[in-house]
Amino acid sequence: MVSDVISARPMLASTTSRVDRQRRRYARRLAITDTLVVVLAVFGAHLLRFGFSNEPLTIGDRILDLEIGYFVTSLLFVVGWLFALQIFGTRDASVLEDGSAESRRILDATIRVFGVLAILALLFQIQFGRFYLLIALPSGLLLLVATRWLWRRWLRRQRSAGRFLQRAIVIGDRHKAEHIADTIQREPQSGIRIIGAVTTHGSQEPILDDVPVLGDFDDVLDIIDSHNIDSVILSTSDAITPKRTRKFGWALDQKRIGLIVAPALTDIAGPRIHTRPVAGLPLIHVEYPRFEGRQRIAKRAFDIVGSLGLIVLFSPVMLAVAIAVKVTSRGPVFYAQERIGLHGKPFKMFKFRSMVVGADDQLQSLLDQQGTSDKPLFKVNDDPRITPVGRFIRRYSLDELPQFFNALIGTMSLVGPRPQREAEVALYDDDAHRRLFMKPGITGLWQVSGRSDLSWDDAIRLDLYYVENWSITSDIVVVARTAAAIVRPSGAH
Repeated sequence: MVSDVISARPMLASTTSRVDRQRRRYARRLAITDTLVVVLAVFGAHLLRFGFSNEPLTIGDRILDLEIGYFVTSLLFVVGWLFALQIFGTRDASVLEDGSAESRRILDATIRVFGVLAILALLFQIQFGRFYLLIALPSGLLLLVATRWLWRRWLRRQRSAGRFLQRAIVIGDRHKAEHIADTIQREPQSGIRIIGAVTTHGSQEPILDDVPVLGDFDDVLDIIDSHNIDSVILSTSDAITPKRTRKFGWALDQKRIGLIVAPALTDIAGPRIHTRPVAGLPLIHVEYPRFEGRQRIAKRAFDIVGSLGLIVLFSPVMLAVAIAVKVTSRGPVFYAQERIGLHGKPFKMFKFRSMVVGADDQLQSLLDQQGTSDKPLFKVNDDPRITPVGRFIRRYSLDELPQFFNALIGTMSLVGPRPQREAEVALYDDDAHRRLFMKPGITGLWQVSGRSDLSWDDAIRLDLYYVENWSITSDIVVVARTAAAIVRPSGAH
């Protein structure tokens, strides 16, 4: 029994866990890279501004009057910047898995360093070289974010190869454990390998094909030792009382095993979840998504500014595509198709024509031939209606460039749920209709996560996640990931 092996007196852990050692090694590598980047940015700015001369920096003009060389100033600058990166937790394990959180902390630390410099310059009348600071700040910030991105990619490759993984078991009711294990296994880069499950009651059959049931809760500590488990994922269960959970946590602490509590909440982003202690209970408060007021204004402003800029940027490309479509096949250059938009209202979505004239009339027969006429995603594999030029522009999403005008006039958004036909919407269940709460997007999570290779369930899950957790920051991230997806196209039909 778990309760029988826990001492009533607290014990100090005697060893450092394997996961802790891995995280520390990774953090040390980040620290070395950060040091190189900051030194390069600061002393690079110094060389560009002053060359190899040690220009004097004047501090004060009346009470305090002294001069120090810019080499010493640059050295102090480097030390202060690195200290800020450390104290603001840019290398904490809690943010290393989340690129946006990691970047926010780096930005916060960097801005505060330069804020302190500005305050010191004002108080002591220090005449910093403006060009020197204008080079060091943006270059250092960009290099820090870029190198962290490269490290995350390296870490994901290591995990794909079976390294830097936490061996975990899931504990709870069978159906909850199955849901948690399945969700985690859909994200192979999460860093968690599910070894098995410990159920509180029910069948001993595997919960998934490769996730066996290892036993019940009374044997969990022996299971942890025999399978070299690093982390335990605990789902809610009526069979595990608060007292047993508390004692179980003490046992895991003694063994240096991580404890992860998985509430019955899925597809809810972190900013909407707040843990607030009430009478000693760590209650989870969930905020409902809001699509009104300043949020709606901010998103519309983002669409207008972004679409205008992209229209100007891609105007030569759009002109070239229009000429290619016109001279290679009979029919109009543009194609307007009716799609379902915000709150179920139809609108005309603009595209460059990539198919032969009359392609819509052939769709139903082609779907019938491949046996997918009853599936909501109306996609035809090896579609014979696509022209040679159309196949090229669809592969690189060039046919969708006219949708920038949809975003400009307000029928679409730059980022949002996938725009679908009326016949597809007619196949929605009640949950899927929630995706109509926001304007459809030119791009979205579906675009950067597989495009046409996604199943219907995965496409709906991604769209609903976006609707429930929208933010301007997430839109910027999706736009950046879309650019990468277009450069390395996959799943475009």
